[in-house]
Amino acid sequence: MAPAVCRAERVELEWDIGYVQVNRDGYNSRRAIGVNGALPIPPVYVTHGDVLAIKVHNSLDVPTAIHAHGLFQNGTSYYDGAGMVTQCGIPPGANFTYELAANQVGTFWIHGHYRHQNSDGLRTPLVIRPPPSSGPADYDEDILLSLEDWYVQESQDKIAEVTAPNAPFPPKATFPYALINGYNGNDTKPIRFTPGRRYRFRLISMSITEWFKFRIPGHVLEVIETDGIRSRPHAVEGIDIGPGQRYSAIVRAHDTDAFNYMYNVTLYANFVPTARGMNPRYYQGLIEYRAGAPVKQVAAAASDDEVRWLDDVELQPADPQPALPVDRAIELTSRELITTDSRSLRTLNKYTYDEPQVPTLVTALTTGGMASDPQVYGPQAEAHVLRHLEGVEVRLNNPMGFVHAFHLHGHAFQIIEYGPVDRSTIAITASGNRTANDVALPPLRRFRGAPMMRDTLVVAPYEYVKLRFRADNPGVWMFHCHMDTHFAAGLAITFVEAPDVLQQRQALPAALADMCARQGIPASGNAVGKAGLDLDGLRPVPQEKPKGDNGNGNSNNGNKGGKN
Repeated sequence: MAPAVCRAERVELEWDIGYVQVNRDGYNSRRAIGVNGALPIPPVYVTHGDVLAIKVHNSLDVPTAIHAHGLFQNGTSYYDGAGMVTQCGIPPGANFTYELAANQVGTFWIHGHYRHQNSDGLRTPLVIRPPPSSGPADYDEDILLSLEDWYVQESQDKIAEVTAPNAPFPPKATFPYALINGYNGNDTKPIRFTPGRRYRFRLISMSITEWFKFRIPGHVLEVIETDGIRSRPHAVEGIDIGPGQRYSAIVRAHDTDAFNYMYNVTLYANFVPTARGMNPRYYQGLIEYRAGAPVKQVAAAASDDEVRWLDDVELQPADPQPALPVDRAIELTSRELITTDSRSLRTLNKYTYDEPQVPTLVTALTTGGMASDPQVYGPQAEAHVLRHLEGVEVRLNNPMGFVHAFHLHGHAFQIIEYGPVDRSTIAITASGNRTANDVALPPLRRFRGAPMMRDTLVVAPYEYVKLRFRADNPGVWMFHCHMDTHFAAGLAITFVEAPDVLQQRQALPAALADMCARQGIPASGNAVGKAGLDLDGLRPVPQEKPKGDNGNGNSNNGNKGGKN
């Protein structure tokens, strides 16, 4: 299957989504989800101004949906593809066409967003190129590197290990393999360089759990794009990239072809124990200036601390805008919730997220003035209703001992600052000798000049981050951890943005309403399809187990560390 490349105003793809049996890591065969009987799915290339029409046929035995990660879907929130948020899933045997307007330029990706089908292979890069009228590019060639962590287990089995009642802790260690452009990371083809030319590396982390580091020793990476937003060139030696994030960096080839070089990719997770040969895993590929030329032995850094890694607060946008004024401040705090049935779930503030019984967008479109009341969406939608055009600041606190990668649908946001959480909020294990005072806190890091924008951020252990965005895109947009086990455990909220304006500007397509009807899901009403605040029939909300009794041999509800 060749990459989909078209310069027409309408790019049409037919995707038959179904199960495939694959051996992607070179060691293990497993069932996965592919398109048209194949995996990996070919990258998609379109040009700014095109309409990308993806006609999906669902050959699975469960519903499906796809999300274009990073596309704002301004005016078409019903094509965002978040299952039971902006649509009912496409039922087995049914068809649905996503009409995606390519109104942005940059590096994105498309992935499954119904339950956790992304984890099973339903994902591929999406590149939107600038129109020819934009003038010559500041590079000579494009090089796409998609990075995936690939597990032997299917997603439902992996998630059950950490969310089932009385699941043992820590769960059995499962270490993924790295895939580069869809295949085993050590089996990639050489990347060919011509002396003096400039190469744009587009790095896409399609990871579900782990992080990647990328370097080309002996070469400088000039970062020019972050999550589809252009930045002024910023020179670094390496890029550390979390789940869902994208970067572009220009690499200038040397003036001689006397030597070849190696690029290095590291797959790692700092929230689980190191394991020789498994965490981290190291991969290399050839930068080939000339066939047969010797490989230049570049002196290795003594440690990662000596490498000049990218820090996104140091980036300056190519189109600088001042920090937005704040009309609405929202504070979110991630924490663990041990339930009365001994499940380990996650919350952002009060409730653990669970999909409603009616898509949240359907409720926002069909409940009139009630759509401005967060209660109409049910408690586990964790709905925050925003007024049209207000400046929103979110302070996201992570007082726990593992990292998160958060993605906001429908927007790019300004990164204002990262800083240490208050020690009094830190959650640590009750066993052992550690206390909150023993924890090393991260430093305060603020933007310089105009804040950089992006749609997916990383918040470190014991760190907070402040982000801002303008509520200028009426719709329903998820804000969630892009680590699939954390998302499955409920680490998500929804922003219901300007529902009054939404009702004036958008209507649910008949095809989406029909998909709901085919599954017995109401296409109007509150979170259970009823009028007003009558939520009778809502699934029970998980309740927290009293402190001191979490039922699995631990004596508190704090972070036990290391769960992935």
